[in-house]
Amino acid sequence: MNKRCTCSLILLMIGIATTAVFAQEDFSATAVNLQAGKEPTRQSKVYVTKDKMRIESSQPNGHAGAMIVNFSTQTSAVLMPERKMYMEFPHGQGPGASSMKGMFRIGNADDACGDWRRITTAKPNTTCRKIGSDTVNGRSTVKYEATGENGKSGNFWIDPKLHFPIKWQDSEHGGELQDIKEGSQPASLFEIPSDYQKFQMPAGMGNMQHPQ
Repeated sequence: MNKRCTCSLILLMIGIATTAVFAQEDFSATAVNLQAGKEPTRQSKVYVTKDKMRIESSQPNGHAGAMIVNFSTQTSAVLMPERKMYMEFPHGQGPGASSMKGMFRIGNADDACGDWRRITTAKPNTTCRKIGSDTVNGRSTVKYEATGENGKSGNFWIDPKLHFPIKWQDSEHGGELQDIKEGSQPASLFEIPSDYQKFQMPAGMGNMQHPQ
């Protein structure tokens, strides 16, 4: 299954900001990519506050970057520290969108399928059902199964205290949040530095996605 199918299957980025309920607990965590038969890769740092999320990642070449998601304005800002610049995109677009796979807010952890349908604009032939309680890395979760319009199924695990998924997995791809630390996060993490300049995307490149 290609990554585009995986995105639609396990509730990735599309329409994330349509859910009106914000995360109930501030927290930080490490996001890890999981692939069947391979060691975990691409670790990113995640910070979540009531209406915003920040993802920090570093590349093998030493370059670092961050994305700030504003759920209220339905926009994302990609920060480029080396150039002291940033780019803004509608939610779910931009070169950092793939870094957010599986990360979204949920209202009621015991009834997450309603939010799933709104978040993914689910088609009539897609399904979502609650499987029951489960434990992920020592945390209590509610496990769900979702089936995309291509017929492929996957699972996601909602932490009812965080109102946030802490694991998502299909037969080939997935991810999870590790080293979760609850507590207030510095407001500065979710603000664009005052000395950064906005980078204007050339015409026709506004829908640019992160390379697959």
